[in-house]
Parts: sequence; C-alpha cells; structure tokens
Amino acid sequence: MRFYLTTHKRHWVRLTDVPLFLKSEHFVNAVKLDEAQGPYAVDSGGFSELQRNGDWTRSPRQYVDDLRRIWEHVGPYDWAAQQDWMCEDLIIHGGTVKGQRFVGTHLSVAEHQRRTVANFLELRSMAPELRIIPVLQGRKIPEYERCLELYEKAGVDLRKEPTVGLGSVCRLQSTKEGAAIVTAMAAHGLKLHGFGFKTLGLERVGHLLASADSAAWSSHARHRPSLPGHTTHKNCANCIDYAMRWRTRVLSALPSWQQPALDTP
Repeated sequence: MRFYLTTHKRHWVRLTDVPLFLKSEHFVNAVKLDEAQGPYAVDSGGFSELQRNGDWTRSPRQYVDDLRRIWEHVGPYDWAAQQDWMCEDLIIHGGTVKGQRFVGTHLSVAEHQRRTVANFLELRSMAPELRIIPVLQGRKIPEYERCLELYEKAGVDLRKEPTVGLGSVCRLQSTKEGAAIVTAMAAHGLKLHGFGFKTLGLERVGHLLASADSAAWSSHARHRPSLPGHTTHKNCANCIDYAMRWRTRVLSALPSWQQPALDTP
C-alpha cells in the first residue's frame, strides 16, 4: 500500500520525495509550477465543489486541460481522480456541520452514481493517456455493488484498472460499516484507494487497500502547540515538519506486517 500525505501546499512537491496527494485546484492558478521530486496523485476536489455549489463548476474539458498542464510542468502523477459525485447525506441533502455549510445537490444516490460513471467515460474518452481513475460511489454495500454494475454495463472492467477510488467512506473509515464496505469491494479483486483514511481505518483495512491518503495531520496540528522553535506561526497546521513527523507516527503505529510495503515506490 502507498500512503499519500495530503497537503494544500503545492510547493511541497519540490521539498520531499514522500508520496503526496493534492487537489487539482491548488495548481490551477499558479503562474509557475514546481517539478515533483517524488510520487504524487491528484484529487479532483469534488467534495469541495459539491459542498459549495451543489454541482461541478469546472467542465470535464477544463479539468482535462488542468491535468495536462500539471502533467507537463509538475511531472507524471500516479493517477488523478475523476470528477465523481459523493453520496454522503450532507452532500445530497445539505446542512451545516461545525460551521461548514453544504448547499446540497438534492439528487438521489442513484443519480449521483449515474453521473459519476458518465463523467468517467467522458474523461477517459477525452484523455485516455492521463491516468484518470474511476471512483465507486454509494452509502451502503448494495449501493456500491450497484455502482460496480453500472461500470460493467458501460464496458468498464474495474478489475483491470490499476486503481479504483472508493468514495464516500472518509467519515466511515474507522467504523465497522466502513470496514465492511472496503472488505466487500476488495473481494471483487479491485485495487482500491481509500480517500481520507486515518490510523484506525488503516489498522482495520489497510491490508485491503492499494493506497490511501490523509490530511488529518493539519487538523491535528491546529489543536496543538507549535513544534519547538517554530515561533513564526501560532500552530503547525501548514507546516511540512509537523506533517512529516505525524506521518512517521501514523506509519509506525500500524501493525509491523503492514509497514514494510507502505513506502515502496
């Protein structure tokens, strides 16, 4: 399993060879892009798009153009996530949690799945060379199974894909329900990427994932004192030193039989 450190700081690609996970939007408005020193993957930013707008504001063509620019200037990425439609209740129905407002799409889970599959087909047809990965969406195991069937009916064999994203499990990843979803989808022989997985989730199902990412280091740092000597900021929520130390702690806390493969290129 490859563990990506999620960051909102695009210049980190030139500072470390640790696998990084970045939203495409962090590259879009940059005048100059830094060449990556190590592996990285690209998130489409779908959660933020649907949270704020209830729809995608970037067209598939715009997204493909962004990905081509990133590939050309930053370097080949491991993969880029498609513009999928998450199925969490907040994304669909809207609401406010911890001061964050979700406008809601007010569509059904089935419609989110249909749009997810349709988007992948469109992106793949536009840019088959860009390593854009499909994402499975749902809320419960039968819904994920239905999404898998939608891909199959569209002629996409997810078992042959080098990576398949598993969406809408971030808030469930440490629960028995989340573990059951991962287990059920892995049983189909899929090489899964777990979005937003933390320590407990990795301990439970990390052995079933091809890769995972986490940005938990930033919120962790926000509620703790800065590192010794870090006197220019009130916390280390944007600090690469803190992020690297957090990453080391997370990996060392995993069962020993999981650790050797985690950083294998």
